[in-house]
Amino acid sequence: MERKKFLSGFLCGIALTLCIGRFVTYGNQVGWFDKIYQISRGSENITNAQRRQALRKLGVLEKYIDKYYLNDLTAKDYEEGLYNGLVSSMQDRYAAYYNKEEYKEYNIDSIGKYVGIGCSVAFDQETGLFTILQPYKDGPADEAGMCTGDVLVSINGESVHGKTLADVVSMIKGREGSKVKVCVKRKSGKELVELDVRRKEVETRTVTYSMLEDNIGYIMIAGFKNTTVKQFNKAVDSLQKQKMKGLILDVRDNGGGALDAVVSITDRILSKGLIVYTKDKNGKGDKYYAKDKKKLDLPMVLLVNGNSASASEVLAGALKDHKLATLVGTKTFGKGIVQSVFSLYDGSAIKLTTSKYYTPDGNNIHDIGIEPDVVVEMNESYDPVEDDLTEGPDLEKDNQLLTAIKCLSEKLS
Repeated sequence: MERKKFLSGFLCGIALTLCIGRFVTYGNQVGWFDKIYQISRGSENITNAQRRQALRKLGVLEKYIDKYYLNDLTAKDYEEGLYNGLVSSMQDRYAAYYNKEEYKEYNIDSIGKYVGIGCSVAFDQETGLFTILQPYKDGPADEAGMCTGDVLVSINGESVHGKTLADVVSMIKGREGSKVKVCVKRKSGKELVELDVRRKEVETRTVTYSMLEDNIGYIMIAGFKNTTVKQFNKAVDSLQKQKMKGLILDVRDNGGGALDAVVSITDRILSKGLIVYTKDKNGKGDKYYAKDKKKLDLPMVLLVNGNSASASEVLAGALKDHKLATLVGTKTFGKGIVQSVFSLYDGSAIKLTTSKYYTPDGNNIHDIGIEPDVVVEMNESYDPVEDDLTEGPDLEKDNQLLTAIKCLSEKLS
């Protein structure tokens, strides 16, 4: 019954759209809409006749599916299939349609706060194992005794074998104040350990920092979320209190995040000047300048690699163009475009690529990347996933970091 109602409404919607199409065509002919808004240049590539033809064909396809398709489809299947199909037709690999539930998860991830146990988890596709990378300090998992290197076995008695990372994250999350029983195998032995962890709101840990020898500060930024700015400022303030003389920033394997977050972090480093600017398809955009009077007036090195993308490249481009840091590592990913998310009336949303961004010197690095000043390939024997960041970086195996320290030491001397 639900399906028949949907089909009836769907075909009525097509008829209504055709009527609207005729109205829009006439309105364009007499110039009504030119007086109300400026027509986007992109819309001129699709005529109203082509739109009508596509809608007619949709009706025909729907009839074939209704008559011959073996399995049943719900109204939701039809709708979301159409929406996702429309978005994928743009051939924009960064575009996406989010239904109501997916958009909620997207917002939670962007903010950097969620209700869970407070730890980062890595999945090894070869072994199928889920390993605890880092329990957040003073978080629920840390307080319950979870350790870096613990291998997840089960959650609330349900095995995690064969699950995806998204499945495991969903199993861990829950109502604030509720308990979750997590069974792990210790890295140090074969024994199984059961931990009762009480869920609470935690911040995603995106910034890790430590003081290296010779008062060289080290800050690793894993991603740019709303909470990253506060974490970064806390790291800088702490290292400055410890008499930091030079700073190594690490955005290796940082795939990006919020533009506002990276602008705020770059603003903390710059005293004045252009950070980045954008241009949309009409040549319009925004310019982002440093406004914070604070400045990190000390020698800096920025570590980058092929997975440093988007917002990470905004930071890299600004520091390089302003000659504030030496870039060490390998060429960055090359994502010089910006996505915007538009929420819809029913709680869903659409993400579209809306503009290109340019470094202060006017460079768009899309599909090009940023070349480091000092090129250093990573030591193949070093696995960052196994590096216990709670105790600082691995100075024995991380040859890129060792090169960064050498560069900074030369600057200091």
